Amino acid sequence: MKRIVRSRTDRMLAGVLGGLSSSLSINATLLRVAFVVLMFATAFFPMVILYLVLLFILPHDRDTIV
Repeated sequence: MKRIVRSRTDRMLAGVLGGLSSSLSINATLLRVAFVVLMFATAFFPMVILYLVLLFILPHDRDTIV
């Protein structure tokens, strides 16, 4: 499995889901849709907390230059 990092190229907000989808080798759009569905199903709070935790834990992708 690849190292999980925040993506600098495939990002909507902070690159968390883009980097996660890249490391899991799945489509980023499918992961984003699943995240939004789970966010509605759990009344927003747990998924927002998870996203914020991943935002601070995951490092940036150092391979690409912005």
